[in-house]
Amino acid sequence: MQPELRKAFEAEMAAARHLYRKGRLSQAFGHLERAHVLGQRYVVPHMESHWSMLKIGLRRRSATQVWGQALRLFLGAVGSAVGIVPIGNTGGTDVSMFKRLPIPRGGKSGRHG
Repeated sequence: MQPELRKAFEAEMAAARHLYRKGRLSQAFGHLERAHVLGQRYVVPHMESHWSMLKIGLRRRSATQVWGQALRLFLGAVGSAVGIVPIGNTGGTDVSMFKRLPIPRGGKSGRHG
């Protein structure tokens, strides 16, 4: 991962962790969606974003989110490893895991998991 991309990914993950600790789960999820878009081509960052989304699903007691993220952890790892990912996909269970999405300008995601 290029240094500038790594820095942007880490900033989104740090913001998500901060908001998660404060119980601001919807806002944390928005940062995780942006981190997902940035990191989905790389196995470890891709899995980090899905793992954090799964933790939010657990905290919300959302079986749909937990199951969806568990499935995405497995399939996403394989997809990243072989270079097949749906570019722009935000990684939440509210969108098909195979759907490509436009990448928002200015670093803002319109989705709020």
